[in-house]
Amino acid sequence: MAYLKPDKPEKVYVPALRAAKEKGEKLVCLTAYDYPTARIVDEAGVDIILVGDSIGNVIHGYDNTIPVTLDEILSALKAVKRGASRALLVADMPYGTYHINADESVRNALKLMKEGGAEAVKLEGGRNRVELVKRLIDEEIPVMGHIGLTPQSVHKLGGYAVQGKTAVDAQRLIEDAKMLEDAGAFAIVLELVPREIAKIVTKSLKIPTVGIGAGTDCDIQVLVTHDMIGMSFGRLPRFVRQYANIREVMTEAVTNWMEDVKNGNYPSDKESYGLPAEAKAELNRKS
Repeated sequence: MAYLKPDKPEKVYVPALRAAKEKGEKLVCLTAYDYPTARIVDEAGVDIILVGDSIGNVIHGYDNTIPVTLDEILSALKAVKRGASRALLVADMPYGTYHINADESVRNALKLMKEGGAEAVKLEGGRNRVELVKRLIDEEIPVMGHIGLTPQSVHKLGGYAVQGKTAVDAQRLIEDAKMLEDAGAFAIVLELVPREIAKIVTKSLKIPTVGIGAGTDCDIQVLVTHDMIGMSFGRLPRFVRQYANIREVMTEAVTNWMEDVKNGNYPSDKESYGLPAEAKAELNRKS
């Protein structure tokens, strides 16, 4: 007897995030930069896939996210789009793609949506991005905000450090979050923010917060997939919990394969192709 496959879980759209917050339901977000990763995390049930400018660090080996180009995000986005069918697909706007003027910013965001298949864009900044967020929303482009540690501002901030540790800075973060909500952002990333501040922001907003190094009170949690599965290099941030070590698994597989090749154990007869019996017999007669 054949069994029908169950229906795929319902596609995640922007309004679903706010509905989940209202119900007190936690959501999850992971990064992806290629087709196989997108398929794996999408089929696992991740709610949001972020094609982030962290591609610069974990894929291209840059020291920070600043060198990442629109074309690099766009190429990854197209691959991820082909692998994801359920998750909401959000694309980072790289450094320099939304800094010159509003018209160019809209043009770049539209490219990510029209050519890449993004369903929303993410950009960094608080009150300094309010007018731009409004403009993007007016052009029917959903926007996810990002405050706290903004990696594209690493030189200005003087490194990767927790933000909002003083009363003045904390109040400014709270105000920035409210301004972005009022501007029309559908969610806001809080990165490296004290958990007490993240809790205040989360409770004060109607839109969901997306936490990374911001405690458990955020409505959505996000991690860089490569960090979570042991595929990144160097010291991991304090907030990363490693759930697997794929790097170790790959190293073992490569080492074992090299040994088999050098010992003559790979490829075996079953892993190579032989002549059909008729052709083999003819060849033997001629030789």
